[in-house]
Amino acid sequence: MSAVPVPRFTPEEYLCLERAAANKSELINSEIYAMAGVSREHSLIVTNLGRELSNRLRGRPCETHLTDLRLSVPDTRLYTYPDALVICDDPTFVDETFDTVTNPIALFEVLSPSTEAYDRGAKFAHYRRLASLKYYVLISQSEPLVERYERQENNDWLLTELRGLDAMLDLPALQVSIPLSDLYERIVFTELPL
Repeated sequence: MSAVPVPRFTPEEYLCLERAAANKSELINSEIYAMAGVSREHSLIVTNLGRELSNRLRGRPCETHLTDLRLSVPDTRLYTYPDALVICDDPTFVDETFDTVTNPIALFEVLSPSTEAYDRGAKFAHYRRLASLKYYVLISQSEPLVERYERQENNDWLLTELRGLDAMLDLPALQVSIPLSDLYERIVFTELPL
């Protein structure tokens, strides 16, 4: 996301502009932010994640979407493009264009140096307002580290840290388990932390 916002917009104005735009942008606090490009590692991790989720959810009433399906958080008027999302049962859309959903069960973000603080903080605060959301998963590019936040019955979020290529990302509500070695296939870590 760039640091230079354009003037304030309503969600309707944003959607009209976004649907005609050549490049993707997000609506955050009524301001439009252009989305930045991604690294090779980021792209590979998202591709690996999408493949693993799709394979494990095949034949079930769940859909996996990567980077291009827009998400709206109606309570906060955020419009964004998560790196990946899973919807189970029927998707709920903001309008009849059917390109912006509001009911993911799981959201995934691959952390980048320029967006990590936002993904961990303000973006997660927006995402927590989605009643359908059960999992928020942050995936590091620089080391084999995945942080899974799971909504509890009392609406608290429980963090589970998964570290190392032998670890397993479990999403029990989806009956899905993914080895981190599969998420990080073809990723070379130059220096593994202690």
